Amino acid sequence: MKNSIKYFGFLLLGASALTSCSDSFLEEKQNYDATGQDVYNYYVGAKGRINDLYGWCLPDVTDIDKVGMNWQYPSQGGPDEAGKSTEEYTGFSKYLNGTDAPMQSATTTNQVEDYFGGANMDNVQQAVYGAIRNINNAIEGIEGGTLTQEQKNELLGQAYFFRAWTYYKLVKWYGGVPIVDKVLEPSPSAFTQRSSAKACFEFIIADLDKSAELLRPYTINGGWESSEDYGRVTSGTALALKGRVLTLWCSPLFNRAKDPDRIKNAYEIMQKDLSTINACGYGLYGEGDPGVNASSFANMFATSTKNPEAVFVTLYNTLVDFSGYADNVKHNRWERYIRPANTGGSGWTASMMMVDLFPMSDGKAPSTYTAYSKLANSTIVYDHQYPFMDRDPRFYRTFAFPGVRWAYKVGGYGDATAMDPHNPSYDKGANYVLWNYNWFYNGDILDIDNNSYRGADNISKAGGVMVRKKSDDLDVNAAVYDYRPDGQGAKNGGYAVPFCSAAPLMELRYAEVLLNLAEVACLAGHTDEAYTILKRIRLRAGYTGDCGLTLSSDEATCMSAILYERQIEFAYEGKRFDDMRRWMLFDGGAELPQGAPSTWLPSGWGGNTCTWLGFKPFNGQRRESFMYQVNWENVDEYSITTARQDYDKDPLLEYLNDNDWTRPDGVDLRKDLTQQLIDLKDFYKKYLVYTERPGDDRNTDKSLKYINYLPKYYFLGFTQGVSAHNQGLLQTIGWEDYNNGGALGTFDPLAE
Repeated sequence: MKNSIKYFGFLLLGASALTSCSDSFLEEKQNYDATGQDVYNYYVGAKGRINDLYGWCLPDVTDIDKVGMNWQYPSQGGPDEAGKSTEEYTGFSKYLNGTDAPMQSATTTNQVEDYFGGANMDNVQQAVYGAIRNINNAIEGIEGGTLTQEQKNELLGQAYFFRAWTYYKLVKWYGGVPIVDKVLEPSPSAFTQRSSAKACFEFIIADLDKSAELLRPYTINGGWESSEDYGRVTSGTALALKGRVLTLWCSPLFNRAKDPDRIKNAYEIMQKDLSTINACGYGLYGEGDPGVNASSFANMFATSTKNPEAVFVTLYNTLVDFSGYADNVKHNRWERYIRPANTGGSGWTASMMMVDLFPMSDGKAPSTYTAYSKLANSTIVYDHQYPFMDRDPRFYRTFAFPGVRWAYKVGGYGDATAMDPHNPSYDKGANYVLWNYNWFYNGDILDIDNNSYRGADNISKAGGVMVRKKSDDLDVNAAVYDYRPDGQGAKNGGYAVPFCSAAPLMELRYAEVLLNLAEVACLAGHTDEAYTILKRIRLRAGYTGDCGLTLSSDEATCMSAILYERQIEFAYEGKRFDDMRRWMLFDGGAELPQGAPSTWLPSGWGGNTCTWLGFKPFNGQRRESFMYQVNWENVDEYSITTARQDYDKDPLLEYLNDNDWTRPDGVDLRKDLTQQLIDLKDFYKKYLVYTERPGDDRNTDKSLKYINYLPKYYFLGFTQGVSAHNQGLLQTIGWEDYNNGGALGTFDPLAE
C-alpha cells in the first residue's frame, strides 16, 4: 500500500486508559506501550504490556457509531446504528434507509459505516491495525524476552485472545481482511492484501486455540486463582469466543450452500469445548434458583464479584478522585442512559414492536405477533394497551412502564430533586416509581407532528415503555452504584455521570455459549439437544414444566425457536443486529448486490433464509411507538390553559388529590405480581389512554417510509478514507472503489 507505512508500520506512542478487571488490576495500570525490548525481561513490565492490551481491546458501554472508534466498541444495546436496525428501537438507521439515501463508499456523502478506522488511520491508537500492531508487538516482545516459559505462556495466552477478538470484529463486517501477524517495518513492503474469509476464520480459530491451551494451567480449575485476576480472559473465554466465531461461519451469511461438513465439524468442536468452558467456572447465573419474578436474571447484570455468567467481561468501579480523576476511575454509563430524565438519565423508549413480541406467561409468542410462522402462538389473550399483563418473567426485567417501582440508591450526595425542584423525591430514590404518562397542552387531538406535551413527574416525551434491561435496581442489588445528581460522580468519557456504577459489562455470557451450541446442534440434526438447551435457559428465567416449548424434529422450526429465544434473552444487549445479518433476516438473501455471483444466493436454505425459517422479512415493515396520555374524560374539570401548561399541575394528580385518592403504589417486583398488575390495569383503564405514535421516519408529504436494508449491506465496503490510505486494497463486491474511479469492487468475501 503506497500510503500504508504510517498505517501498518507506525511506532506505538502514548498512553491508553485501562478499562479492565479488578480495582487492584486497575491500580496497576501504567504506560507500557512505548517501551523497548528490555521491559519484556521483567514479569511486571511484560504484564503491564498485557494490561495495556485490555485497555485497547475491551468492550465499553458506548455507541457502535462512536466517531473513529467503531471497530473497537461493539454495540451494547443502545439506540445506535445497530440498535436502530432491529426491532428494539424506532428511528431509521443508515442501514435501514436504503431507498432514499443508500450508503456510499467512494464519496464522503452519506458514507458507509466504518469499522476499519479510516477516519483515524493517521492516529495509530485509534486505528484498528494500530491495535493489531500493538498486540503483535507484545507477542513478539514476550516471546523474545527472558521470562520463564510459564510466565510467557500466561501472558501470551491473553495476547492471542485479543488478536483473535480484534480480527473477529473486522471479519463479521467485511469477510476477508488483511492478516498481519507480526510487526511490520515502515516500508512499502508492509502492504498486505485481503485474505479470504476462510483464511481469516482459520487464523482467528488458531489464535483462540493457542490462547485456550496457553491459559489452561492457570484457569482450568475454576478460573484464575487470585481474585485480583478476575476479569482476565481464560481458556473458557477463548473457547466461548471460538464458539461464536464457528456459529457465524456456519450461518447463512458465510455458509450460503449450507455445507454439512462445516456444520458437523463446528458442532463436534463446540460440544467438546463446553467441558473446558465449564471447568473455568462458567455457568448459568442463578440456575436452579430463578428467584422472584426473574430476579436472578436481573441480578447477574449487576454482580461485580465473580459471576459464572460473565465469560468475557469488562469490569468497572465506583472509585472517585475529585482532585483530578485518576486513571483507575472507570464507571459503567449504562444506568445513566436508561434511567428517566427526572433521575438525571436520558431514558430510552422501546419500540411497540419489541414490546409486543415478548412471550406471554406460557412461553409462547402473543397471537398478534406473527413474525415466526412456524412457532405456535399463545392462547392467552394479549391486549397491547396493557402490555404488562401475563408476560414472560424477563419482560419485567427488560422494560419499565408507568406505575412500576424502579428504586435506586443515593450515596450521600443528594437525590433527583436536586436536579429539578419539580421532581418528586420518592424517599431519595429508595421508593422510586416510574410515572411517565403525558398530557398535551395545545389540543386534545394527537397530531403526529405535535411535540408540545408535558410528562408526569417532569419526564418529558417518554410516555411509553422504557428500557430497563441491565439496570442496577436497588431492589435487586444495593451495592454496585451511587447516584450523584450534582455531577460530582466521575469523569468518564469527558463528562460527569450522575450514576456512578460498577456494574460489569458482559460481552459474552454463558447463555450465549449454550445458545450458540444449540444453533449448530440444530443444524447438525440434533434438535433434541437444542431444545434441552432452550429449556435450561427458560428454567433459569422462571419457567416450569415444558417451559412453553413445543418440540419439533423440523430443523427450521427448531431454529426459529432458537432465534426467538435469542431475541428475548439478549434483548438490549447489542446482539440482535448480528443475528439478523448472519441469518439475512432483512430480505432472506434472495436479492444479490450488483456484481455478486450466483454463489451468493442462499442455495442451501431453499434460496431464501426467511422463507426457510418462516420468518417475516424485516424489509417492508415499520416500527411504531406509543405513549400513555391522561384520560381527559375523567379529569375534564382541569382546563387546558392551566393544567396542561404547568409542571405542578399534572391534571391526573391534581384530580386524584382533590378526591382524596392517590396513584397506586408502584408494582413491586419483589412480590407476586398477579393482583398488582390487575390493579394497575384497572387504573390504566380509568385514567390513561394508550396512544400510538409514529416511530420510524416519514416522507416530507407525511406518507410512511418502510425499512429497506440493501443486499450489499451484508458485507460492507471500505470508506473513501480507508481506500485512500491503502491503495491496492481490494474493494468489496457491490461497493464503489475510490481507488478505481468508482468502479465496483471485485473482492468476494465468500470466495475461498
